[in-house]
Amino acid sequence: MSLARAVYSNCDICLLDDPLSAVDEYVGNRLFSNVINGLLRKKAVLFVTNQPQYLSKCDRIIYV
Repeated sequence: MSLARAVYSNCDICLLDDPLSAVDEYVGNRLFSNVINGLLRKKAVLFVTNQPQYLSKCDRIIYV
C-alpha cells in the first residue's frame, strides 16, 4: 500500500523504507522494475533495503 501511495502522491522525492520485504522474489523484482525504476523513474527515490539483489539496479549506493 505504501508503494502505491508513493506513486499516486505525485511527490518529487519518495522515501521507501524496505517496501519489498513482504513479497517474494518474483513479485519484488516485478515491483522494482515496473514501479520503482518505471513509474518513479523521474523522481528522486531513497530506497532502503536489506536485499542486495536490488543494489545493481540503483544509481547510487550508501552502506550504513
